[in-house]
Amino acid sequence: MKILIADDHALFRDGLTMHLEKIVPESTISQAANFSQMFKLLSDDNKIDFVFFDFEMPDVSWQDAIDNLKKISPDTAFAIISGSEDNRTIKALLSSGAKGYIPKRSDIKVLNNALRLILDGGTYVPPNLIENSALNGVNGKNSGIKNLTYRQSQVLDLIAQGKSNKQIAFDMGVSESTVKLHINALLRSLRVNNRTQAVITAQKLGII
Repeated sequence: MKILIADDHALFRDGLTMHLEKIVPESTISQAANFSQMFKLLSDDNKIDFVFFDFEMPDVSWQDAIDNLKKISPDTAFAIISGSEDNRTIKALLSSGAKGYIPKRSDIKVLNNALRLILDGGTYVPPNLIENSALNGVNGKNSGIKNLTYRQSQVLDLIAQGKSNKQIAFDMGVSESTVKLHINALLRSLRVNNRTQAVITAQKLGII
């Protein structure tokens, strides 16, 4: 796997490189200090699989940066690692196609779990950044989604942290088969088909 890290802080790029090398030791990782360098590296190598970047780099607006990334390398997936905690901006970034948003203030365990989830094809959204809208939909109308049980809520929180079934089973003190049962019940309650949709739907409803 070829990964590109774009961030205007060299120490952060080096630190993230070390984390990614442990998670995907077979990967090739390159670095860019700004969007312009990111575009050049993507143009020079159209086989980069994934880009992690800080959307607040000053040389290009993030909207233009994402549009340009998609034009230069449409098959390259991307996720954001940044310091902003503005919900509206985060939702806009995710709507633009980002595979996840990781706050720079995340602790090491959350960072590693989020990176694993994203690289495994999931989407990481920090649950603590989602507006608390209780269980109601727009204009206070009930969404029709059933209330979750305690265990379902517990599983949902752990999924949102990017944890695998094995890690969830360990944290809850149950077997992996029991975790799968809870996840299946959770998906039915939220009327979704997979873990990523469960997290996104729960965040929209203010459950997490």
